[in-house]
Amino acid sequence: MDLSMVCCGDGSFFSTWGTLIQIVSYIVGGIVLRWILLVVIRNTVDQIVSGVKKRQNVDDTQSIQASPLTAVRVVQRTRTLGSVLSNITTVVVVVIVLSLVVEAAQPGVLTSLALLTAALGAGLGFGAQNIVKDILNGLFMVVEDQLGVGDVVDVGPATGVVETVGIRITTLRDVNGTLWFVRNGEILRVGNMSQGWARVVIDLAVPYDTDVQSVQERMLATATELASTPKWRSRIVEKPELWGIESISESAVVIRIVVKTRSNARDDVSRELRGRLKASLDAMGVTLPSLSAVVLTGFESAASVGGAHPPRTASTPVQQPEQPAPRKRAARKVAQRQPASSPAGSTGAASAPAGSTSPVVRGAAGSRPDPRATQMIPAQDPAPTADPDEDEVTAAWTVLPEEPASAPAPSREATTGTAAGSEDAAPPKPPRAPRQPRKPATPPEES
Repeated sequence: MDLSMVCCGDGSFFSTWGTLIQIVSYIVGGIVLRWILLVVIRNTVDQIVSGVKKRQNVDDTQSIQASPLTAVRVVQRTRTLGSVLSNITTVVVVVIVLSLVVEAAQPGVLTSLALLTAALGAGLGFGAQNIVKDILNGLFMVVEDQLGVGDVVDVGPATGVVETVGIRITTLRDVNGTLWFVRNGEILRVGNMSQGWARVVIDLAVPYDTDVQSVQERMLATATELASTPKWRSRIVEKPELWGIESISESAVVIRIVVKTRSNARDDVSRELRGRLKASLDAMGVTLPSLSAVVLTGFESAASVGGAHPPRTASTPVQQPEQPAPRKRAARKVAQRQPASSPAGSTGAASAPAGSTSPVVRGAAGSRPDPRATQMIPAQDPAPTADPDEDEVTAAWTVLPEEPASAPAPSREATTGTAAGSEDAAPPKPPRAPRQPRKPATPPEES
């Protein structure tokens, strides 16, 4: 007998609501599967933690801090793995349920969209490669036990206590209370200060003239007394060690003492030991030198004098060389024009009149001659002067060709006045003299 005919007569119920029922069943099945897997993971983690607590005879996780370090690491690592596995389970179940729902709603749609799905997957692979990197890096960090919940780590971008290790992000709480979210893919190095053991390193500087042997004995006795105290006995792993003199300077001697402690008790032991060493040195009457006079070596020593500053010196001013004062030049002198000797019988128009001043010719040595000139009449050399700064001035008279009768020549007074009145102006044109008729050269008659 057909059950569909019994339940629904003609079977229209399953044909109408069958797809919806199938989708709902997939969703409910995914939720139930996720819940079952999370319960299994949680029970596994609880069993491991409970076993560790029973072996240590404690009731809570905080009490395990007084137990050996291996038990603490087991609890932290188990809880971290449980958190990561829970996240992975949720992601896998959601992806599977979504694929089944799409296939039930549209049968064959995934097959028809195979090419599109491949292209989309390739694009998501390139775009989401950072997410994949974060997930893989987080898994390897947990599996390799690089860090765990409760560890004090330095991951580069931040330093603090690990609060959660997720599938993609690790959260840290620093000493100021700031919560840092660090992507697992950005963690290139991990400095874990909670694994194994830690060491307290104390460099103590004493004056140079102090009895170093007595100070060393007192320091070692103080550290040994601290290690034997019931309160601190469980936090100190080994006996204190005196490493001796670390460095010597002209004013101080640096002595180093170290104590091996549990990783989470280093700061507490360091503070307590410093206080007791200070009281012991005060009882001996030893005064510590100033930090500016102490020379320390090593990374720990450099960190211990982080508050010391080097001396500051004033800058030395740079003196500019003095420039020599410019020498004053003497005033230019105007050369006096002297009359030139003329042959007998010639008129005095070709010679310059006595007492008239010749114009100042600047750069006469390199100036271009007038193309109308036919004869150059040199002027008398200027008188020598004792001052070397004075410029030598030369003047020359130029004999020009005779101008037409329609253009009268300017008078000698006007030309002389213009040349004498403008010393700094442009050089004026020399006066033009009429052309003299050439006479045959005949020897003078003897009387």
